[in-house]
Amino acid sequence: MQSIKSNALEPTRTELATLSRWGALVRLLPVYGLPILTLLLIMFFSIILPDTFPTALNARSIVSDKAIIALLSLSAMVPMMAGRIDLTVGFGIVMWHILAMSLIVWFHFPWPLAVLAVLACGALVGLINGLLVEVAQIDSFIATLGTGTILYALALWHTDGRQVIGVLPPAFIGINTLSLAGIPIPAFYVLGLAIVLWVVAERLPLGRHIYAIGANEKAAALNGIPVRTYIIGVFVASGLMTAFAGCVLAAKLRIGQANVGLDYLLPALVGAFLGSTTIKPGRVNVWGTMFGVLILAVGISGIQQLGGAFFVEPLFNGTTLVISIGLASFAQRRRAVARPGRAGGSG
Repeated sequence: MQSIKSNALEPTRTELATLSRWGALVRLLPVYGLPILTLLLIMFFSIILPDTFPTALNARSIVSDKAIIALLSLSAMVPMMAGRIDLTVGFGIVMWHILAMSLIVWFHFPWPLAVLAVLACGALVGLINGLLVEVAQIDSFIATLGTGTILYALALWHTDGRQVIGVLPPAFIGINTLSLAGIPIPAFYVLGLAIVLWVVAERLPLGRHIYAIGANEKAAALNGIPVRTYIIGVFVASGLMTAFAGCVLAAKLRIGQANVGLDYLLPALVGAFLGSTTIKPGRVNVWGTMFGVLILAVGISGIQQLGGAFFVEPLFNGTTLVISIGLASFAQRRRAVARPGRAGGSG
């Protein structure tokens, strides 16, 4: 999906030095608008729901419930860095949590071996997606929609439309239920993955090369960047991370069912798209994605505690997706206008 570009619009230090204090604040507001809005939402719900919202129990619930979405948003973010989109983050998690369950319950795999098998399958599907997109030159939206639908069909065939239920090893369940210092362990998975991706994206040549491909693929190739290898690689990475999220989901649900994973596709994409509107506007980025997921979690939790109906969550997710894509498109237009005058700025 070539419309997802990668040049950020955050102001440079040189630019900020030329502005007044008020001008610098106005210039930085779009950059940190989403984190500020997140804090304001937390304050708002804490004031009107003082007995239930600003509690450690609610915080742990939010972290535990949204960890899977955060993992999937990071998975979706990686291909977006290269200007592509991977819809199998939603479809794949259906197959991977069912496969993890069935390997343990039906085929009696030791749980570490089952997890490794699922991770290998996720990487294989990512490789197939990369080959379809880069070698067969199929649009990434179409290619991953096709492979995702096939995965969903395979999940239905594998289970014959039934739930996978059985006794799971306590150690496998523990990959979701363990806590460290009172914090659910899935939060540490998200934090660890976010830090690794941040280092790769912002501190290593690998990340700069992937961003360069997303910004201008032809220019990246002319500069010696192995475009084909990197694009295939981002899909393999996305598939691997999605498979890990599927294993965590299996440990969380303790059953395998084909009707749950698709609920994760929309919020995962919302988190990634929202991430491209903040911290580094116009560029998908790790901490922007984290704030995108967080504002969804805070907003939905607060609305539900206020008595929101069952349809509030998909309505909130869909509305936020439309808004986030609109903001991302606006940021891209600003980037196109600003680019001639930003020759010396950060990209």
